[in-house]
Amino acid sequence: MNARGLLQPGAIALGLALASPAFAQAPAPAPANDPSVWTFQGENDSFTLGTKGSTDKYYSNGLRLGWTSPTRLVPETLKGLATTLWGQGETRLSVDLTHQIYTPIATQRRIPPRGDRPYAGVLMGHFGLVQDGKTQTGYDTRSALVLGLGVVGPAAGAEGVQNSFHELIGQREARGWANQLKNEPLLQITSERTWRIPIAKAGPLEADWLPSLTASAGNLRVYLQSGVMVRIGQNLQADYGPARLRPGVTGGDHYTSPAPLAWYVFAGADGRAVAHDLTLDGNTWATSPSVRKQPFVGELSAGLGVIFHGVRLTYIHRFQTQEFRRQSGGLHQTGSLALSVRF
Repeated sequence: MNARGLLQPGAIALGLALASPAFAQAPAPAPANDPSVWTFQGENDSFTLGTKGSTDKYYSNGLRLGWTSPTRLVPETLKGLATTLWGQGETRLSVDLTHQIYTPIATQRRIPPRGDRPYAGVLMGHFGLVQDGKTQTGYDTRSALVLGLGVVGPAAGAEGVQNSFHELIGQREARGWANQLKNEPLLQITSERTWRIPIAKAGPLEADWLPSLTASAGNLRVYLQSGVMVRIGQNLQADYGPARLRPGVTGGDHYTSPAPLAWYVFAGADGRAVAHDLTLDGNTWATSPSVRKQPFVGELSAGLGVIFHGVRLTYIHRFQTQEFRRQSGGLHQTGSLALSVRF
């Protein structure tokens, strides 16, 4: 695998479009009560509906610890950068550490068959600039520019994490980690925007929809992504939908508490055009296992979110189409559970 095509013009163009002041936003005062937000999130393929023997394959597990700052901790230079990119709004910093595990379906074979997904562990740190603002037409927006740094390969520690946990719960270890992708440093830049648009209100119930655009480029992945989520609940202005580990569509970690209770149920769909995925295409500068990826991936999701006295709990159930040729098992399912607290 060589590095050709890692930076695609389409990804750069959409990233610049998401950052353009053409989506100018009206000034927004900093909230009086603006604490930081801590989030712990876990994603796993053991959360399945109506399937058997479908765990520990493909995207098997993800963990994330995130922190989002209050507005007062953002340096003026970064506030100025956010204003240049997106216009006026509330600017915050976000930092998170993520760990993701990918395995083939044949985890009991020491040498996985050709055409099965490679073993891969990905360890990433993300550093983001996040701004909440408004469009000229009055719709709320959340924009983010995120730098990701990390490593894929044995240095990510995925073999130890997976097999130690399997030993703890009495499951068999995955036997083919000797064939995982080789160590490679990772650099990723992601630009995201989500719009929050009201649909209707009937008594205490509200409905809105959250269209989103994402562009991401780096040696981990190059992709363009578009999605939409529809929510029904109360006090929907508290957040922009549930958070996800990328490349999933994420509403971000920051939320408010406009009332003692906010809640919603949701359903969403998104599509991703993928030019490069190192976990499928193999290492950039070394020979490694690989498969033929699908250029387009779709997802359906559903779940719920609850914010009670400043604590947010969200759950997402996701159904994803094939990411590579010869992928078996139909739609791949994962569940995502996140707990956030404000300090």
